[in-house]
Amino acid sequence: MTLLPLAVVESWQSAVNARDLDQLAALSAHDVEMVGPRGAGRGHEMLLHWAARAGFSADALRWFCGRGGMVVVEQLGRWYLPDALGASERILASAFTVRAGRVVRFQRFDALQDALTAAALTDDDEVIHRS
Repeated sequence: MTLLPLAVVESWQSAVNARDLDQLAALSAHDVEMVGPRGAGRGHEMLLHWAARAGFSADALRWFCGRGGMVVVEQLGRWYLPDALGASERILASAFTVRAGRVVRFQRFDALQDALTAAALTDDDEVIHRS
């Protein structure tokens, strides 16, 4: 059974939050692309290295879903770094592309509107009711 894109992204984010690297790998394409403020990279090795060291977690605030497996999540992101004084947090957005039940691309944005534009989504694509 293939999960719907929204369910895949929700499970992917839960795996990141829990540092469940096995689940994260299972929900990601082998050549997954990650794009962030420090550059881009591909593959499980890069993804799992990021998840293990980034100290990142996020709580979803709003969900948007469209055609072609596009999902955008507005989030409250948190970074906990061992050598930093405390944690930092801010609202950000992430755009995901899901194909065949796996995340093939993840991109982080500082603003929701930028993520929606990149995913060719609008406010009309917001998922208001979730089961």
